[in-house]
Amino acid sequence: MKKTFYLLFLSFSLSSFAAVSVVEREALLDLYQSANGKKWINQWDLSAPIATWFGVVLKEDKVVGLDLSGNNLTGSLPVTIGNLFYLKELNLSKNRLEGCIPKSIGSLNSLESLDLSYNHLSGSIPSTIGALLHVKKMILCMNKLTGVLPFELGKLHHLEVLSLHNNEIEGKIPSSLFGIQRLKMMLLSGNRLSGELHSDIAKLKDLETLSLFDNELKGLIPKELESLRKLRELNISYNHFNGPVSKILVDKDVLNMTMLTSNGKVVLLEII
Repeated sequence: MKKTFYLLFLSFSLSSFAAVSVVEREALLDLYQSANGKKWINQWDLSAPIATWFGVVLKEDKVVGLDLSGNNLTGSLPVTIGNLFYLKELNLSKNRLEGCIPKSIGSLNSLESLDLSYNHLSGSIPSTIGALLHVKKMILCMNKLTGVLPFELGKLHHLEVLSLHNNEIEGKIPSSLFGIQRLKMMLLSGNRLSGELHSDIAKLKDLETLSLFDNELKGLIPKELESLRKLRELNISYNHFNGPVSKILVDKDVLNMTMLTSNGKVVLLEII
């Protein structure tokens, strides 16, 4: 009887203290090395259990959360960040990370929230980001990201918040974005976006905030914007839009549709 009890106790103990997988542990260690962990405000004691490491959240011995925001991370993101397969939240905002967002980010299939804002990340947003099918928040603002918006963003059907403002992104707004029915907030201001704003934006029935301020968009402002009944905050000024616009939309815009001509002159659009 005592032997049976001992074996049950030992089995329970081993299952309770089972280690995080080698792959996940190595991914965390790679991040620690690549992002200069010895200079973090809250450092990790690598000899202690991972459960005690600052910002790491475990569930059933799987890394499901990683929040190292404002922790003086420098350096770059390692490719092995994509090996944290069970992550639901990744927050590395308000640091000084440089380099590109690795393509392996698309391997984080369980991710619901991604925040890499307020860093010095550069390069294009990888198309693999379209594989994050469960993500609800994607916040990549206040970086130095370039290139065009990947068409694959339209695959993120659970996305509610898309914040990419204050980067150096160029090109057209991909039409695929207008198929994300749950999107509530689209913040694309302070980039180099060009082309026209398609009337299909009216498909975003849940949209509450739209900011396209300070880009290079042109053409007529789609009248269909008026049909977005949940839209509360609108800022599409300081673009090159032209032609008349309704008073309904002017009243919603923070800067009353203040536009720039091709030679940089500030103008107000005609109200009809």
